[in-house]
Amino acid sequence: MGIVIRFNKLKNNGNNYFIISKKFFEASLLFDIDTVIKVYDFAYSMTFDSKGHHRSHRSGGSHHRKYGEIFINTFQGKLAEFGLYYILAQNNLDIKEPDITTFPKGVWDSYDLSIRNFKINIKSTKSFGNLLLLESKDWDSNGNYIPNNNTSNEKYDFFILTRLDPDGEKFIKGLRLYYSDYNNYGKELLKEKILQIKWKMDCPGYATYFDISEIIKNNYFFPRNSFLNGKTKMDADNYYIQAGDLRSIDTLIDIFRECPGRDSNSHEPKFNRF
Repeated sequence: MGIVIRFNKLKNNGNNYFIISKKFFEASLLFDIDTVIKVYDFAYSMTFDSKGHHRSHRSGGSHHRKYGEIFINTFQGKLAEFGLYYILAQNNLDIKEPDITTFPKGVWDSYDLSIRNFKINIKSTKSFGNLLLLESKDWDSNGNYIPNNNTSNEKYDFFILTRLDPDGEKFIKGLRLYYSDYNNYGKELLKEKILQIKWKMDCPGYATYFDISEIIKNNYFFPRNSFLNGKTKMDADNYYIQAGDLRSIDTLIDIFRECPGRDSNSHEPKFNRF
């Protein structure tokens, strides 16, 4: 199972949960305009253009997302995938660009990125975010992704947390689009506004499949309708790892450099350093 590390639980006071293990945001990547345009077009197609499909609510949640919210969530999520792709590619690792195919309802990417047959799950949050969150209804007791059951992609080898600046949700709310299914600016004007922003990213760390299995077994969990840091109400039940407890992304880059990979028919890596 590799090196076992100790995770801190959130401080709990009744229905309130508080983060105690943090990492400050340190931008390691500034996105170029071409990437932002590519990601914008993808997110717009998946939402306002109705060419794809994203869930309007989280697993186990009741909050119904409008197109504006889904748009900025999709934009930031795909931007994070490209950001991690660039970080790995710049370290001379052989990896394909993220997929920007639009999928209909009932079809989704089995994983975010793959390198040497390792499957990578990328989580994105705001620059001040300090939690890697997994909606508990999506995961079984062994840390396998339930929606991918019987696809041979139930297991992700690595879970990587990324953070984006500025806060895209705040930006879209300022345009009065967050709670709307209609973009009254039009596609090109909204694109211009998105391109005026300098989008940056950092990567506070990662967790392994074994880490996720451990936090599930040891109940690193806080429930729907609880409050994070006394103010943010949670819409769904979540497992978590705090950003300050994650493994260093530099270590993961070293692993990818040294490890020959995993056999496509095996769940076990050939190199078990992690």
